[in-house]
Amino acid sequence: MSIKLEHLNYVYSQGTAYEKKALKDICLEIPHGEFVGIIGHTGSGKSTLIQHLNGLIRATSGELFYNGENIYQDGYNMRGLRNEVGLVFQYPEHQLFEIDVMTDVCFGPKNQGLSAKECEERALEALHLVGLKEKYYKVSPFELSGGQKRRVAIAGVLAMRPKVLVLDEPTAGLDPKGRDDILDQIAYLHKESDLTVILVSHSMEDIARYADRLIVMNKGTVMYNDEPKKVFEHYQELEQVGLAAPQVTYIMHDLAGKGLPVRTDVTTVSEAADEIIRALA
Repeated sequence: MSIKLEHLNYVYSQGTAYEKKALKDICLEIPHGEFVGIIGHTGSGKSTLIQHLNGLIRATSGELFYNGENIYQDGYNMRGLRNEVGLVFQYPEHQLFEIDVMTDVCFGPKNQGLSAKECEERALEALHLVGLKEKYYKVSPFELSGGQKRRVAIAGVLAMRPKVLVLDEPTAGLDPKGRDDILDQIAYLHKESDLTVILVSHSMEDIARYADRLIVMNKGTVMYNDEPKKVFEHYQELEQVGLAAPQVTYIMHDLAGKGLPVRTDVTTVSEAADEIIRALA
C-alpha cells in the first residue's frame, strides 16, 4: 500500500493576483509500514502536502499513486482512498461533533455502511487502542482535555481501519507528559496494527525518537529526505531555513569540539548517554 508522488505541484488561487506556489515538483515514495516524519517551518508546504495524500486537495499538476493506481484518473474511487488513508488534523475540534465520544467514533464506520453492532465493535477497539478510559465513552468530546480530544480524533480515524495514518501536529499545545503519551500510543499503533504512519511535527526530538525517515520541506520543495541521523548532520543548513536539530546534536558536537571522542550522529538522549559513557571509559 505504497504512496508515490511524481512531479507534484500545487498552486493556491491560480490565475489570480493572490497566486502562490505551495508545492513545487515533489517526488516522493512512502512504502507500506514506514514511520515517516515531516518537518518544515510555517509556510513550507508540509500541511498542504499531507492533504494531497487522501485526495482532500487535488494537485495542480503531477501524479499521485496509491497502491499503484493514479488517484487522478477518471473513475477513481476517492471514497475508498479516504477509507484507507486517514487524516487527523492539528486541531481535533475540527473532527469532533457528535453528542458523545462513542457516537463520534462510530461516525466513520457508520458511513462505511457497517451495522450498528459492527460500528460499536470498531469504536471500542479503536478507543482501547488509543488508551481512552471507558468512563469517557458517554461524555461529550467537548468536555475532554486537549490530549483526550486528540485520542478521540485518532480513534475516529482508526475505527475506519485505515492502512495509512496521517497526523498533523498531533501534540500541539500539550504538556510534555501529554505529548509523550500520544506519541508513545502512535508508536504502539504503528507496531501492533501494521500501519504506515506519517507524522508532521515541529519537535525535532519527537521526530528523532520515532521516525524511520525524515522529510524536510522548505519553500514548497523537499530539502532533505533521509533517515533522521543523516538529516540532522546538516544541522547548520537546517538552522538557515528556520529549523534545528535535536538538542543532543548540539551537545555532542560541542563535546567533540572540546576533544571528547564521541560520535556526533546520535539523535536521542539515551543514545547520547551511551556514547558519552563509552567515550569516557
